[in-house]
Amino acid sequence: MGKKFVDEFAATMQGEQNSVTDYDAFSDKELLEELRNKIIQGLIDKHSNDNTMTTLAIRQEVDNAVVGYDLTIIERSYLYNLIDNEVNGYGPITELLEDKDITEIMVNGKDEVYIELDGKIIKDESVSFINEEHIIRTIQRLIQPLGRTIDTSNPMVDARLLDGSRLNAVLPPLSLKGPVLTIRKFKSELANIDDFLRNGALTPYMARFLEACVKAKLNILICGGTGAGKTTLLNILSSFIGENERIVTIEDAAELTLHQNHVISLETRNANYEGEGEVTIRDLVINSLRMRPDRIVVGEVRGKEAFDMLQAMNTGHEGSITTMHANSPHDALNRLETMILMAGMEIPVRAIREYIEEAIDIVVQIERLSDGHRRVTSICEVTGITGGTVNLKEVFAFHKQGLTESLEVKGEFVLEPYVPVVYDKMKAMGISDLEDIFGE
Repeated sequence: MGKKFVDEFAATMQGEQNSVTDYDAFSDKELLEELRNKIIQGLIDKHSNDNTMTTLAIRQEVDNAVVGYDLTIIERSYLYNLIDNEVNGYGPITELLEDKDITEIMVNGKDEVYIELDGKIIKDESVSFINEEHIIRTIQRLIQPLGRTIDTSNPMVDARLLDGSRLNAVLPPLSLKGPVLTIRKFKSELANIDDFLRNGALTPYMARFLEACVKAKLNILICGGTGAGKTTLLNILSSFIGENERIVTIEDAAELTLHQNHVISLETRNANYEGEGEVTIRDLVINSLRMRPDRIVVGEVRGKEAFDMLQAMNTGHEGSITTMHANSPHDALNRLETMILMAGMEIPVRAIREYIEEAIDIVVQIERLSDGHRRVTSICEVTGITGGTVNLKEVFAFHKQGLTESLEVKGEFVLEPYVPVVYDKMKAMGISDLEDIFGE
């Protein structure tokens, strides 16, 4: 990963076909690294940001730098590929961006590049930058087509790349250890419920119940930690919404892909250089109420928009779905309460809890476990208020039982001995295929 070379490139340079060679096969890696750094530093010193540099110009740049070195055809071709990535791609992370199996790229320093692969975060030892300036140059190349900039006066950027991937970059003085870059890659082939079943993220009973919840127009809150799979699950549940419904989706960075015909997708906007023109999730939620939606799907609530989302759920927009960061279903409801209080709403706490209880029907918890696997660990029903506390009753749960010798999480999915109150609503709406789960 990261340092393979393209054999067609070598054939173009040398007029013959070569087999693909792995970076580890080179006998003098330090020399190749030194030459790479020398050439790239030269490009940086020249402020070479031209992305139209020809193959011939790249070859000339490399040939000038390696005069006096006894390099093989394979080694020269390897350098040509690296410099082509630097000039016409995105430097050392070009091939990481192209690898469909990698879901996240994290650059913490010039020699600290991590990737998420199969749910696990690992350090990619084969990828490195030559210095902090090299990292900044790569960030600038990534955001330049978006009309965005990053520098010491504007040291943080959060953006959506042209392919839909989410980029976040932070420079000193905000970052104490130098430039930091994080890219959550966009998957063109989004997961569906069958993928979740194959990966053991939930059981067929749970999948059927969640599908019934959406079709019965229950209001659903999905919670979990960073990278747990909340947005993926949101996308899956949204796919169960009927074709005849008008859906408004609201996101910071558009990741949802709904295939229904009547979908309106709204996305927030950051403030301009003068600090004007910002459009927040809350602005879009409020505006969506004027758009005659049957369903409102919000990518994530994390602030003042929480109250507006609950208000929408309580005023005829049934079947709305959203996500939020929380460590448990109980924590999710507590956070909703806190968000409303912090928004400056002069509403008694008890009234807020009653509002939450009336708005939310189902809370779904998804986790990324220590072994990298994602599991739907809890599906709860909101059942009322007792003693001023919003009650939750678990319908399904994943019970952890320890680790295997290979450090995989052992556990089992459990159907709790409880028939949810919403089951009656499902039957009233003609959903009659859950008898084998809950009985008559």
